[in-house]
Amino acid sequence: MSFKVLLAVLAILFAASPVLAQGARPAPSPTAPASSLIDLNSASRDDLMSLDGIGEVRADAIIRARPFKAKTELVERRLIPEALYEKIADKVMARPVPAAPAPRPAQPAPKRT
Repeated sequence: MSFKVLLAVLAILFAASPVLAQGARPAPSPTAPASSLIDLNSASRDDLMSLDGIGEVRADAIIRARPFKAKTELVERRLIPEALYEKIADKVMARPVPAAPAPRPAQPAPKRT
């Protein structure tokens, strides 16, 4: 009799495990996924102007100030006020600019004999 009870309990736990596992997952973060963030180092003027509080003048200033190592440089370089930064911080990122490949050394000219 106890074997059947044990078997029944195991069957219930096995059947309920996917339901329990779903409840254990962390909630998705409220921030936007990286694919929908606007990259300060490559965004067009129109993309920057789609942000609240960023008009033509600020978009042009951001483009002139590139590259950015971090999005906080918008405030540090006094391109936008801190209050505006707090509104757009979750919508922007500063992806590192790819480094230019090192120049190849010049090959010596072939010797003529």
